[in-house]
Order: sequence, then structure tokens, then C-alpha cells
Amino acid sequence: MADYIVGDVQGCISPLKKLLTEINFSYDSDRLFFLGDVVNRGENNLETMKFILSHQDNFDMVLGNHDIHLIACHYDSKKIKKSDNFEDILDSNLREKVVEYLLSRSLALHLDGSILIHAGVPPIWSKEDVFYYSDFIKSNMQSSDSEKFIDSIYSNKPNKFYGSLTMIEKSTYAINALTRMRFCTELGEIEYETKGNFDHNPSGYKAWFLHKNEELGNVDIFFGHWSTLKNFNEPKRYHLDTGCVWGNKLTAIRFEDKQIFSVDCN
Repeated sequence: MADYIVGDVQGCISPLKKLLTEINFSYDSDRLFFLGDVVNRGENNLETMKFILSHQDNFDMVLGNHDIHLIACHYDSKKIKKSDNFEDILDSNLREKVVEYLLSRSLALHLDGSILIHAGVPPIWSKEDVFYYSDFIKSNMQSSDSEKFIDSIYSNKPNKFYGSLTMIEKSTYAINALTRMRFCTELGEIEYETKGNFDHNPSGYKAWFLHKNEELGNVDIFFGHWSTLKNFNEPKRYHLDTGCVWGNKLTAIRFEDKQIFSVDCN
């Protein structure tokens, strides 16, 4: 039995199946964890979701920003953008089943003491904070008011975390941190615009993983989201989005020994 963690698939079903063949994935005993953004921008979003839904005993995932965007478009909380191409899901008779599955997923997962997320963790947060807000958001996304909740948290503000914020505001911040954050201040103020490498940081901000975090310094964190991240070698931080949807590679890591596996996506 082995556990594997894979970066952003984004509807690229062929590289995903190729990667699973490469690692000799056992559907009888192995597990696969997706680091979010399983859909959007790639060519086969519906087929990707069918594949995930057909292997729920082996597969699990955290939500990424594109997955949440699909949910919001399903509810008409957000309009489909020109760059979106998950209409194959929205036009399918599996639409409700796909959205129901995504609504049942978390923003963060435990794996033997490690944290799996899509984007980042604010430097002012502990592990308890990560899972407290992940669990709160998941419970609201599974409630009868999930549509209202999704509509209320779909915002860039607040991009700072304060104890005095309402739970809706804290949830908005948490979703943006865990699914969208690349750069932030040491107090966790999020900057959304910059998408280049970590050494091209805007003034006053650093990559989230470069800030000191006493609570999480010895915790392994696995994340995706940042396809432009290069020359990354930060202890206890494992980045797995290698830009498959842009024609680069799809990458997975075997959790037990941290061996990396990649396949070409061109």
C-alpha cells in the first residue's frame, strides 16, 4: 500500500492516467490525493470527474480555486469566463453529481501529520486554524444554504485576518488563503495579482512559505496552484503544480519516501 499526492490536473485526463501507469498505481491498495484544481483550462473536465467519481475508494482531494469557481458557476453566483471550459460538466447529466461531490470535499486534509492544501497557509495560522476553518467551510458548503454561502464568500476582501471579523469574513479570507494565495505579508495580508516566481515578489510581500511560522515549521505541507514556481527547495514544503495544463508536466510524490514522478503533458 502506498499514498501518492498529485498536483493540478485541470482536466488533463490523459496525462493523469499516464502518470498512474508510470507509478504502477494499485487500485486495490494504493491511495491518490489531488491537491485541487482537478478541472478547468484542460480539454477533458467531464472525463476527469467521471474518473475521480469512479474511484472514490482510492481517491480524495482538496478544493482548489477552479473547483470552487465551478461550484459558483453552477449556482450562477459567478458567470463563466472566456478562459473557463468546464461547460462539458455544466451541460452534462452528471452536473449535479459532480457538484455534490465537490461540495463534500475539504480545503485541507490531514495525512499522517502532514497538511495537504491547494495554495498556501497564512504565516499567522497554526495547524488547528487550518482545519478549524476548513471544517467550518465544509459544513456550510454541505448545508441547505450552500448556494447562499458560496455567494457570500466569493470576494477578494477581506485580504487580512483579524479576530474581530465575522465568520463569513473569516471564511472568505480562509478560502482565498488556502486556494489562491502566493504572496502575503508576515501578518498574512494576501496579494492577489503577482503570479511569477517567488523571487519576483511585490514590495512588502514574500512567498507565503518564506515567512517564519513557529507553529508549522516542522510540519510537512504539500501544495499546488503555483505553476510558475521554479527552483523551489524549501524544507518541509512540497510543491507539485508543474504546469500540466500549459504543456509542461504532471507531477506526483509518493508520500512514504518522497520520491517524485512526472510525465510530459504536451
